[in-house]
Amino acid sequence: MSVALPHRPAATTAAGRHVRQSLGAERSLQAALGLIWVADGVLQLQPFMFTRSFVTEIIAPNTAGQPGFVAWPITLAEHLIEPRVAFFNAFAAALQILLGLGMLYRPTVRIALLGSIGWAVSVWWIGEGLGGLFTGAASPFTGAPGAALLYVLAGLIIWPRTSWQAGRHLAGGVLGRRGALVAWAILWLGSAALWLLPANRTADAVHNQIAQAPSGASWLSSIQASLAATTEGHGAIIAIAAASISAAIGLAALLNRWAEPSVALTVVLALIYFVIGQGMGGILTGSGTDPGTGPLLVWLALAIYVICRPKTHIGRQVA
Repeated sequence: MSVALPHRPAATTAAGRHVRQSLGAERSLQAALGLIWVADGVLQLQPFMFTRSFVTEIIAPNTAGQPGFVAWPITLAEHLIEPRVAFFNAFAAALQILLGLGMLYRPTVRIALLGSIGWAVSVWWIGEGLGGLFTGAASPFTGAPGAALLYVLAGLIIWPRTSWQAGRHLAGGVLGRRGALVAWAILWLGSAALWLLPANRTADAVHNQIAQAPSGASWLSSIQASLAATTEGHGAIIAIAAASISAAIGLAALLNRWAEPSVALTVVLALIYFVIGQGMGGILTGSGTDPGTGPLLVWLALAIYVICRPKTHIGRQVA
């Protein structure tokens, strides 16, 4: 005697499959962010970081051109850290590695993400001078609005969902799908505005930024020197082109359209920023504290793509 199995609607099966795929992608992104944090912690263990130069060459320059309310906490931190630089760096390295490992271990993801957001805010202010946004010379090419701020956005976007949220195909962490898209749009529209600042539209702005970028390797120095010579005198054109591409990425997010082209544009810009404008974050010099904004922009682009995907694909399957 055979027993008939209950019929499961195709739409329900397809929706469930896409929920599982979305949750799997979300978990992969959490792990990838954790690995980036571990890498940051390892960089913090470089011998340079345990010397006075860490304070004088990494922290102190962040006060240049800053208003008082931004510069004062940085100066205070400088005075507090300098006599205890070895202890501070050991603490910072251990914390960042622990944050990364916490994201790799599922039960501690929320605690690790919460800690990463708090630590990233302090690093953004003290270690990056709020990305130089108040100096009038901040450029996405050289790292504005700051890698640490991108860690904050990443933590908010990838915050684990509850079971009822997963069942409703929601994404975007605490921001929600729409909030994540708006935040991503603001980031890129803000980058477009930064590119159009007077300091970034001078004829030699891009040339000078490339010439001043860190290197640490002959092959990278050769590439930077060639591109610096090529861009000399063309700063305004490059700034307008980069601002247009940035604005296009931002508008695509606001309209929730053209996810694939938007990701492609983001990856191209991120790689250019990472290698040319930021010299791979200076990690080849032995004094780079993080790889810069490039890897995080790629991570965020993939996260935004995952957020957009369930709405498009599930809707197509159910329909």
